[in-house]
Amino acid sequence: MTNGVLVVLPTFNEIQNLERVVEGVRRLGHDVLIVDDASPDGTGELADRLANADKGVRVLHRARKLGLGSAYEDAFRIGMADGAQLLVEMDADGSHLPRNLDAIIEAARRSGGLAIGSRYIRGGSIEGWPFYRWLLSWAANVYCRILLGLPTHDCTSGYRCYTRDLLTHVELDAVVSQGYSFQIEMVWRTRRSGYTVVEVPIHFEDRVAGASKVSRGEVRRALWTVLRLSLGRWKR
Repeated sequence: MTNGVLVVLPTFNEIQNLERVVEGVRRLGHDVLIVDDASPDGTGELADRLANADKGVRVLHRARKLGLGSAYEDAFRIGMADGAQLLVEMDADGSHLPRNLDAIIEAARRSGGLAIGSRYIRGGSIEGWPFYRWLLSWAANVYCRILLGLPTHDCTSGYRCYTRDLLTHVELDAVVSQGYSFQIEMVWRTRRSGYTVVEVPIHFEDRVAGASKVSRGEVRRALWTVLRLSLGRWKR
């Protein structure tokens, strides 16, 4: 691993976006691990071609769509086994801009915990979302802050960096969320473990190609996750 940083890109039907995102990350000198959940559009085959052409790119193929949270858990275990000190979550759809990546990594390194690319702090912004989608995201974060007592403004952001030390102490085996609520639970577990959560302003751009993977069912599960966490039913 070139610099101790591993950027994880979960994919499902991202053939139109993946190559551009990987190129952006590699230009910054960071290693990439693509986790593909048997995309029927050929994303997995494209990922293999990228890996064959660049030793800094690897691919984990999974047999079926198993969820965002489990994709990150599997990738983090691989990265830590290989010696990664900083592990990054980043979407493969182009909405997370590589120009923000090094600032997030450096913030995690300085804090020793979790750094989140935040859309909802001063300097953060969103481009391309209709009002109803912004309102849903904003309201979800208010819901998290109120029920879980979190000061974090963007608990749902999927652009973030964890230190190895944090992931070791959080205990990935204890995490129960497998979908998008994984992001919320990891913020909650980070603070519960005594680690710092810092936010770095980012500019978020809605995907140009492909469709969002966030379904109504995912939203309902995330809301239920927050409620259960707030009631203290997950003690680990």
